[in-house]
Amino acid sequence: MSDHILTNFSDGVFEIILNRPDKRNAIRVQMLQAIAAAVIEAERIDDARVIVLKGEGDNFSAGIDLMAMGGMPELLGDDWRKMGYEVTRMWQTTISRIQESTLPAIALLKSYTLGAGLELALGCDMRIAADNTTISLEEARLGMIPDAGGTTRLTQLVGVARAKELIFTGKRIDADTALQWGLVNDVVPLDDLEAKGHAMAEEIIKCAPMAISAAKRTINAIVGSEDGLKHEMIEQYRLFHSEDIMEGMQAAMQRRPANWVGR
Repeated sequence: MSDHILTNFSDGVFEIILNRPDKRNAIRVQMLQAIAAAVIEAERIDDARVIVLKGEGDNFSAGIDLMAMGGMPELLGDDWRKMGYEVTRMWQTTISRIQESTLPAIALLKSYTLGAGLELALGCDMRIAADNTTISLEEARLGMIPDAGGTTRLTQLVGVARAKELIFTGKRIDADTALQWGLVNDVVPLDDLEAKGHAMAEEIIKCAPMAISAAKRTINAIVGSEDGLKHEMIEQYRLFHSEDIMEGMQAAMQRRPANWVGR
């Protein structure tokens, strides 16, 4: 398994742990690929019933690893922006692998759960947040949109107006607000987060596994994400070729306001 993640299996629960605590679990595409591989590994274990996704250290994930451009140059070369459709499809596919898994998935959020980190959590079936969790989708401040399913899944969860508010402003909300909006299932003290996650997993394990898988497929079919993911890919491709995206990333790394040029 990749150094980007850790895995653990016990009593029907397969844990996938984001393992870059020194980088606040900042996400590279290589991490997402490792997560997708771990989901496949979990599905091959006869006794695995629930996936729990969590972060090592103090944070769930502070979002994309800006210093490494999300690992795209390393994977695809310096001209990675010219492969916009492939880039977005790669990010979407790896996160969608969680949503499409036969196993239900619970994300345990704490402290920073930003950008691509939130998009990863949105790929799970349920989310439990510690009371110190800070949530946002700040891609518009980088000259992008949340194209790894974030725009689509957030809208499905919280509705059009709230999704637009979070994405258009890039603002950060706390755990209680996320609960009010329907973005998370529950909020608990940080010290109780692991116990709450496993308690929810235990309740799921009491139910028939085939019934849980059937219910998950049915609900996923009802909400349907394919059209939204396609539009995310089309719009992001245009943004990958803009001057604003590089300005946004540089401004974020330099901790200064961006000078948008609109092209």
